[in-house]
Amino acid sequence: MEFFERSVGTILANSLISLVFLAAVIGLRMLVLRKVLHREELTPEARRRWIVNSRNAILMVLLVGLVFIWANELFTLAVSLVAIAAALVIATKELILCFSGAVLRAGSKAFSLGDLIEIGGVRGDVVDINIFAATLREVGPGKGSHQYTGRSVTIPNSMLLNMPLVNHSYMGDYLVHVVTIPWNLDNDWTQAERLLLEAADAECALFLEEARVHMSRLASQQGLEPISVEPRVTVEMPEPNRIQLLLRIPAPVRRQSRLEQAILRRFLASWAEYRKKTESPP
Repeated sequence: MEFFERSVGTILANSLISLVFLAAVIGLRMLVLRKVLHREELTPEARRRWIVNSRNAILMVLLVGLVFIWANELFTLAVSLVAIAAALVIATKELILCFSGAVLRAGSKAFSLGDLIEIGGVRGDVVDINIFAATLREVGPGKGSHQYTGRSVTIPNSMLLNMPLVNHSYMGDYLVHVVTIPWNLDNDWTQAERLLLEAADAECALFLEEARVHMSRLASQQGLEPISVEPRVTVEMPEPNRIQLLLRIPAPVRRQSRLEQAILRRFLASWAEYRKKTESPP
């Protein structure tokens, strides 16, 4: 209560001082104007210059004087405003981060409507974008599946600031897809490799030339080396007596799952037929 009364007293005292100071400044202004206007030896241009300069000088004196009088109160107000601003920043931190992510997305052209993206373990087609979030039609489940789950996922734009984003639609109508097939070294892996390539060539034959033209055009536009689209197999050995056949193929966007299934089924049928021939008695 005593602090409140002291604050009110200080404000009243400063208000009174300000009124007296304002009256003194106005009186000084009127005195200067009277002196200038009564000096007949001054030309109109010099008289106008004196009037303008004196007005600006008196306004500066008035401003400095009021700031000096209210210095403590202005400092208290500034501290309060800083505290309020800090509280607002803390309270709206996530919204600010989401807006910053939207600026980053727009500036970097990370993705747009219709793109197939992956971020934070979530994959899907972008069906909506705003300044706070993006909505995906989820594709999954897991990284090995490419089917729609029937769910929508909303990701905040703030995720773009601290998580890597993968845009599967970056290359346009076609992308490079990798199919991983675990294999036991007890089986004939060279024959499996040959049959896998045959299955890939058969399934990719319908669009292989179109994919080759598309990749060449994309490489030319971006000044990069053309990407080979011919199916190929590389071999990895993650553990003893086991290998992985990595089949690299071109695939139309959003059709890689169907293409992968078709290749695997053709390959397994060919391998079963091969095993039947090799295991049958002469």
